[in-house]
Order: sequence, then structure tokens, then C-alpha cells
Amino acid sequence: MAIDTRQIDQMLAELKSASALTGGKSPAAGQVPAGGPDFAEVLKSTIDQVSAAQADAQKMAVDFSSGQSDVNLQDVMINLQKASLSFQQMVQVRNRLVSAYHDIMNIQV
Repeated sequence: MAIDTRQIDQMLAELKSASALTGGKSPAAGQVPAGGPDFAEVLKSTIDQVSAAQADAQKMAVDFSSGQSDVNLQDVMINLQKASLSFQQMVQVRNRLVSAYHDIMNIQV
């Protein structure tokens, strides 16, 4: 199960507009990016997808270890690797968010 990355461009556009606001290049007063996704919702859905991938991989591993004939080792290993990569990607996103937060907090006003 892969992470849905279709909404990343929209998030980047929102971050760029927020950056423009802090840089003094403010858009028209009251202008909000139309149709943009809520950052919290996108982050939560991504975390849910990673959690689901891990749960599916774990279930498949348990099914394989219990001897179910419809589950083979190759599928188990592939799903475990997908879940691992999804988790590692999520950790990197978290690290970048924390780094960006620290950068914002250290801005001299």
C-alpha cells in the first residue's frame, strides 16, 4: 500500500503562500487559496494510510506464520517492506516539519 502523494503539490502551494506572507509579499487581503486541502487532514490521512499498511503487513505475516495456504512468503516480504518504507517516509516528513517549526520559531521579529 503506497502513500497517496497527489495532494503534496497543493500543500506546497499553501506553504509557498504562507512563506510569501511572512516575506512581506502578501497577497490581496483576505485571499485564501481556493480548494486547498487542510494540512491537518492531509497529515492525518497519511498517518492513517501508513498505519493501515503496517496493520495489513502484520496481518499477512501472522497469516503466513499460522500456515494459511493462500499467503506466500514473497507477498509477506513485499508488504512488510512497503510498510517499512512508508513508515520511514513518514518519519522523514515528521523530521522536516520539526525542523521547519524550529526555523520559524528562531526567526527574529
